[in-house]
Amino acid sequence: MNLGALVSETRNPATSRLDEMSTLEMVTCFNNEDRKVPLAIQAVLPQIAEAVERAAASFLAGGRLIYLGAGTSGRLGVLDASECPPTFGVQHGMVIGLIAGGPSALLKAVEGAEDNAELGVEDLKNLNLTADDTVVGLAASGRTPYVIGALRYARHLGCATVAISCNPDSPIAHEAQVAISPVVGPEALTGSTRLKSGTAQKLVLNMISTGAMVKIGKVYQNLMVDVKATNVKLVDRACRIVVEATGAERQDAEAALQQTGFEVKPAILIILAQVSAEEAIERLARHNGFLRAALAE
Repeated sequence: MNLGALVSETRNPATSRLDEMSTLEMVTCFNNEDRKVPLAIQAVLPQIAEAVERAAASFLAGGRLIYLGAGTSGRLGVLDASECPPTFGVQHGMVIGLIAGGPSALLKAVEGAEDNAELGVEDLKNLNLTADDTVVGLAASGRTPYVIGALRYARHLGCATVAISCNPDSPIAHEAQVAISPVVGPEALTGSTRLKSGTAQKLVLNMISTGAMVKIGKVYQNLMVDVKATNVKLVDRACRIVVEATGAERQDAEAALQQTGFEVKPAILIILAQVSAEEAIERLARHNGFLRAALAE
């Protein structure tokens, strides 16, 4: 493939004088280019919605959401995966980020790892991949062999597969059931896909993980009701969430949280449904953790 022909590798005429610009002119140029990202995302919202549905279906079947990529794309997947347990109270391993070259590649590039299609297959085999999992391959160029090999293997196993690229009609798009291809145009710094392409991928991953968690009952209204209160800041957040959801006084929210080991959902039920902590936990279990359904019982 001629990499120079890819949209993400072409030169941007609006930034051809970067090295001559004043600092303010330069950052204005960066900002003008960044404005194009949300519009590119808007054009692929139906595909993102389909990816959300597939990820949620995997979760409900006991499966996982697995991201994999190389370089910036891989790091973004690892970032999104690592933020799911504290935000949504899910087990580590429910959302997984793989990067070509392994964890050391997060800090320092592992040369050549992305060019090895078998490495992508190996990394998935090491996770004991099953057909209940959703695999999301990320590659700004859309032609990374590590990602192509992994998606091909995942599809062969019967997994739901999603490809995220910033080039239209890319090779990885043909390897997945759902192709998400926000075309953000040439980068401000030619070929530096950590810029607009990286931003676009981050926005898409935000939507996939957050949307899937909403679908499986991890959110009530727009509140993080499964947040893990593992530090002082998060204990305070848990308390504020209970206050927001119930309209209770702060001391009453704190008292309810004390009864539930600082779990937010049953604390909200204690206040709004006027039930004991034990009954709140049992009611949530009956409704598979969906707080709105438990409140309507």
